[in-house]
Amino acid sequence: MHCPQCKTEIADESLFCNKCGERLDPAAAGADADPPPAAETPAEKFREAASSRMGVKDEAEVELWRGGYSPKAMIGNWIASGLGGLVLLIVAFLWLRSSPLGFWLLVLAAFLPGLYNLAVFLYRKLSVRYLLTNQRFMHESGILRRVTNRIEVLDMDDIAFEQGLVERMMGVGTVRIHSSDVSHPEIFLRGIENVAEISNLIDNTRRTERRKRGLHIESI
Repeated sequence: MHCPQCKTEIADESLFCNKCGERLDPAAAGADADPPPAAETPAEKFREAASSRMGVKDEAEVELWRGGYSPKAMIGNWIASGLGGLVLLIVAFLWLRSSPLGFWLLVLAAFLPGLYNLAVFLYRKLSVRYLLTNQRFMHESGILRRVTNRIEVLDMDDIAFEQGLVERMMGVGTVRIHSSDVSHPEIFLRGIENVAEISNLIDNTRRTERRKRGLHIESI
């Protein structure tokens, strides 16, 4: 602030000029002082955050993980079908050897669960592909007709995984991804080997990309 009489610079809270002794008018002093900065509105904060993100250069897309349906996910099914088939074969050889029709029908029934499991495994193995990069998650499905879905890791909201008893023993399981993607808000990745590590990798990739982009607008 300056004295209105001698123009000497003085402190804002002074009542008298320390050079000429001029009494200062508090109202005039307040008018001469710089006004306090106006509080920044939420809209201005949002624009500022958006502008700062626009200045961040996109990094090169790097592949972090590629996977599919693991054979270990079918171990429980193979064990169950094997035991069931063995029981039917024992019954056929012990009690139905004298009846050719019943014998061969029971032998066929013993192998049907195994053939079914083989068909299910081949379909799941050949029909799904997963790819995770530092920016996107891609899910390919289908054999004759291939469909590729892409989800930005920024759009992922929650990552979790689940395992059955046999799956825990084999280290496989299902990864569940919740996202804000309109077409695929929820995706299940079944038969994933090292499911805990892969789930953590996807979640850490999501967190890293969000921190990098400053995507915490809800806190503004």
